[in-house]
Amino acid sequence: MGGHHAHGASATSNIKIAFFLNLSFTLIELVGGLWTNSVAILSDAVHDLGDSLSLGLAWYFVHLSKQGPTSRNTYGYQRYSLLGGLITAVVLMIGLGFILWHAVGRLLSPEEVNAPGMMALAVVGILFNGAAVLRVRKGSSLTERIVSWHLIEDTLGWVAVLLGAGAIAIWDLPIIDPLLSIAISCFILWNVVKNMKQFFHIFLQLSPPNFDRDSFEQHILSLPKAVSLHHTHSWTLDGESHVLTTHVVMEKAASRGDVLKVKNEIQEFSRAQGFTHVTADVELEGEICVSGDEHGHGHGHGHGHGHDDTCPLR
Repeated sequence: MGGHHAHGASATSNIKIAFFLNLSFTLIELVGGLWTNSVAILSDAVHDLGDSLSLGLAWYFVHLSKQGPTSRNTYGYQRYSLLGGLITAVVLMIGLGFILWHAVGRLLSPEEVNAPGMMALAVVGILFNGAAVLRVRKGSSLTERIVSWHLIEDTLGWVAVLLGAGAIAIWDLPIIDPLLSIAISCFILWNVVKNMKQFFHIFLQLSPPNFDRDSFEQHILSLPKAVSLHHTHSWTLDGESHVLTTHVVMEKAASRGDVLKVKNEIQEFSRAQGFTHVTADVELEGEICVSGDEHGHGHGHGHGHGHDDTCPLR
């Protein structure tokens, strides 16, 4: 648990620094856009203002996720960090749509800009956003990954501005800038969509990708006196903290030592795969389930022994 709290503190610190860096540069960008008479930079300033909002939300939700369990949030607030990441991803996609729309407009109607001023501002933008990227990329949470792509988009965007402004200054080719913006936006959008798929997997409570239910059940059933398993469920709270519950039916003659061995093996096997919340309910053959069905009848998993798979967890 200490490691988890340390990771949470690191995630909060990383996103907080990224937030202040992004907000500071947004103010610089607004002034720079007016100075260079660049609509592209002013548009990106509006986009970065949205970034700052989403980063602030991500910071708040990651901080909230570190709170302990309550009577209503029995697993704590870890899942709330996903909300910050989801809002960040949505704002990013809206910002990308705005940039793409603006870039297409520039393709149809190129405008003269202050190229040297754009290059100077681009260097500052790369330094600010690059520093934020290096900070957040150290983290491993899903929210931090979404935020890092947010900042990578900004950094690559300023690289495009730098290259485009250089091309405009040398060859008078203003069309290069919107072409680079479109290519970078599509690249970032593709990566955001990949992360959004993981969000939906978590919200749909799919099993963690490294968990093989069949292998888990086969391993437990290889233990002495284990007869069958049912109601084996696994899901993840936030992409990092996983939950596992299972019902094990053991032979009627199983001793307390046999039961403890099965429970300990479930704990060791599951924690090795990243599960932080593990619940194993053990019953003996012939016990009456809450539903009124007797163990040893039905369609469960085991070595030739059936079990009613509708038996609820208790």
